[in-house]
Amino acid sequence: MSAFRDNKAVAWGIVGATLLLFAASSALLTRTANVRYERDINRIVFNRNWELLDDVAKGAGLVNDSLETVLSESPIAPKDRPYLVVSITDRRLWYKQGPSTLFTTQVAVGSGKTLVANAGKNTYKFDTPRGRLVVQNKEIGPVWVPPDWHFQELAKKKGLGVVRLNRGQTLPAPGSGGGVIAVSGNDVVRQFSDGRTLPLDGGEGREIVVGGNIVIPPFGTNQRRYDGVLGTHRLNMGDGYALHGTDKPQSIGQAVSHGCIRLRNEDIAYLYGIVPVGTPVFIY
Repeated sequence: MSAFRDNKAVAWGIVGATLLLFAASSALLTRTANVRYERDINRIVFNRNWELLDDVAKGAGLVNDSLETVLSESPIAPKDRPYLVVSITDRRLWYKQGPSTLFTTQVAVGSGKTLVANAGKNTYKFDTPRGRLVVQNKEIGPVWVPPDWHFQELAKKKGLGVVRLNRGQTLPAPGSGGGVIAVSGNDVVRQFSDGRTLPLDGGEGREIVVGGNIVIPPFGTNQRRYDGVLGTHRLNMGDGYALHGTDKPQSIGQAVSHGCIRLRNEDIAYLYGIVPVGTPVFIY
């Protein structure tokens, strides 16, 4: 009887060891599969195999099939040359030729917010337009010339008023130095009573404030030219809309722009090099 119990214990020990070995092997195989999967995805990204990466994303449920639906229903989607597609919902851009994906990346799109300014006289809706546009021209180092709504939106956020400075007009200069604010050539300047002039600073976050009002400089002045805001490159699509880079890369993947399609600088630089003028852009 004792020998039977000993044999039984040995048998159960063998079974237990086998189960532990099987569990360890399964965990190792799972880990190996995950490592291989991550390695393969990294290779896809490194080699810019966007079509395969797009298929992987769809398989994981990260991208819906609305892109294929829109293109299949569009009689003007070109089959013989590349085209761009932007999904506002997915916040993603594809550069495609026929069914093949040549490049894809995340983007930022219009916020959809509405700005009511100038005592209700002006209303701005910050949507990315839907439909078919075309790349009309391309730029390196684009300069942003902010529309009036930029100054109105900023004034509303800061609880300030807005005043427009026209050429030939002056505004009282702030502070104890005296003089006036005026336009001289391509600059908004402070003119002192002794005849001296001092160009004023300008740019994003450095707008001119006079008497509790943000000053809207005239078009053509340096104070209405903002460097770096649009990133390194821009593909213009007309009516003020464009694909461009950004100085806020953390915004990519969000609905935060004023209507343009915003990309990381490295992505817009890549597109600048491969997307020719005249390329159709489908936005849905």
